[in-house]
Amino acid sequence: MIHILVVEDDKHVRRLMETVLKREGYTVFTAEDGVRALHLLEVQHIDLIILDIMMPNMDGYEFAQEVRTADSQIPILMATAKQLPEDKKKGFRLGTDDYMTKPVDTEEMLLRIQALLRRSQIASARKLAVGKVVLDHDALTVTRGDEKQTLPQKEFYLLYKLLSYPERIFTRIQLMDEIWGMESESTDTTVNVHINRLRKRFETYPEFEIVSVRGLGYKAVRHVE
Repeated sequence: MIHILVVEDDKHVRRLMETVLKREGYTVFTAEDGVRALHLLEVQHIDLIILDIMMPNMDGYEFAQEVRTADSQIPILMATAKQLPEDKKKGFRLGTDDYMTKPVDTEEMLLRIQALLRRSQIASARKLAVGKVVLDHDALTVTRGDEKQTLPQKEFYLLYKLLSYPERIFTRIQLMDEIWGMESESTDTTVNVHINRLRKRFETYPEFEIVSVRGLGYKAVRHVE
């Protein structure tokens, strides 16, 4: 499920966007200014942001700068009544990915969102985000804020597999076949050992846990979307 954050101070525009996006199957979060939007980003995974410029407390320019300063690559679509070239250039310099002017054509908005999501998914195809936790398949790293851990290959693949299919139960034999290979001489107790290491390594992470399903195997439970 794609999560979209609409940051817009006009409640009528905000409701219109929310209605249109929900009708297309997106999960929508809203904020009336940049300050509230930043608080929401701290607790909720967001895939794309639709951003107004002229807002109280923190305008769209400031918000976009804060997001990019935090090294977040969430696609940002600016939707604003400001139409001058210098306004657009400022937005792009601060890290906006696309720009459309009001009044918003909802069909155009949906097309721009689809294009931004395609580009984003291509760039992050081998990364998995679970709230604030990001798993990088190529680097074998798990990052949460300023903390980065490089995992042994089998541990990483095991964690990546489980988190890619939350709530799905995998038997030890399934995990052995997929992670270690059918020709491996390792036994299914190897899976237990690696699971215990992962639990110990990430015991302080509130975003997920690995649960034993008695008589069956293991599953990952995400505590954030």
